[in-house]
Amino acid sequence: MAPMGAEYIEIAHQRAIEKKTHVTFPQLKYPSLRDTGLKDSVQWLEGKAMDDGAEGLWRVHNGLYDLDAFIDKHPGGADWLELTKGTDITEAYECHHLSRSVDKILAKYYVRDAKTPRNSPFTFEDDGFYRSLKKAVSEELLKIPKSVTKTSDRIIDSLFAAYLLLAAFSCYTKISVLANLSWMLASLMLAWTVVASHNYIHRRSNWRMHLFSMSLWSYRDFRVSHVLSHHLYPNTLMDLEVSAFEPLVYWNPRKDKPFFSRYFAFIIELFYFPCASIVHFFVRNLSAIFRKDYFKKHWRVTDLIGFLVPLWMWLVSGATFYHVITTWLCIVAGASLTFYKIGSNAAHHHPDIWKDGDQPSYNTETPDWGVHELEAVMDRKDINSNHFTIMTFFGNHSLHHLFPTLDHATLTYLIPIFVEYAKKFRANFRESNQFDLFIGQYKCAFNTEFKIHGKKEE
Repeated sequence: MAPMGAEYIEIAHQRAIEKKTHVTFPQLKYPSLRDTGLKDSVQWLEGKAMDDGAEGLWRVHNGLYDLDAFIDKHPGGADWLELTKGTDITEAYECHHLSRSVDKILAKYYVRDAKTPRNSPFTFEDDGFYRSLKKAVSEELLKIPKSVTKTSDRIIDSLFAAYLLLAAFSCYTKISVLANLSWMLASLMLAWTVVASHNYIHRRSNWRMHLFSMSLWSYRDFRVSHVLSHHLYPNTLMDLEVSAFEPLVYWNPRKDKPFFSRYFAFIIELFYFPCASIVHFFVRNLSAIFRKDYFKKHWRVTDLIGFLVPLWMWLVSGATFYHVITTWLCIVAGASLTFYKIGSNAAHHHPDIWKDGDQPSYNTETPDWGVHELEAVMDRKDINSNHFTIMTFFGNHSLHHLFPTLDHATLTYLIPIFVEYAKKFRANFRESNQFDLFIGQYKCAFNTEFKIHGKKEE
């Protein structure tokens, strides 16, 4: 679709003001509940259910399915179906299942066709970029040794062990310099453990996904905000990892950005990021007390797993309860700051990356989902250079967005075929470096103007 120049920019600004539709995708409804309440995962699911036309069932493309009887049989675990009931799960269904054999299983639970069009612009044509690449990847996976994933397991297990040892030592030692160094290193180990656990959160239920909850955030909440929201709709109005930071920080271009969010984004992040995990903990648990059905549907005892660490620190070090708690809270705050700084600079916030309101290089009427994913992401060569940084800095980001259930170690083997298909379909795969992304996210926070992204040259 040819860019419309100044005409498009003027229309886009008007759409942003009216908030009746997505700016880039005017055929879609503006997301319900996006700008109200606590902006948490449960509210996002509630708003999505209001817009998706799933009628209390599960929607895949234009069909409605009753999967209640399948929840406990689901190979990926019950969580995914419990969380998504009443919503359109098309994007999740497509990228979480590489084999088309699951279509036969799904067909057994068909109820009827949906009454309304999908409130998502993305398509999955058999001859399109994503399904063509998915078929090639499915064949390539047969050649990759399954043992390669053990490298990822060793990294996260080592990080977690280092966190436990350093946390205990920070209370055990009487030398203040060593104590301060230990808790700071412990916070780094915790942050890296949490980032690395993201590799396991996308997959079928497993014990390592619970390491994410060591941060005091809930892995289940993250499965919504990150896996079901951000991963499937990056940088759109449906991306909770963008909307949740507003009005403190606006990464999408808008003319009416508050002065403080434009000029003081760096300072705001320094103050908010250390508190973010603790804020999530209190919001989630207060919601379990005061919000209807929240406790039964969304709260899990594993949300409290992080409190085992101060108990461990107290038993091993013999320090006072007060000293243990204050040290542990410092560790959690430091880890929260590190985790959010890594995440906000990982791949999606740069002036050359598409944001809601920008006109992308693809046809916005029937965009291929995989093409859009690459339009909204940028890889970093320096991070992708070794597996440790891939695990601890959200590396191999483009491939991970396309095939989130595959281990990061497996993704490395798929790079050649991915690059081949990206060139074949002229998908916008790009690479930069970590420093460029770090500066780029502050440029995005400052930016108020929409852009027109031209078609990539051969």
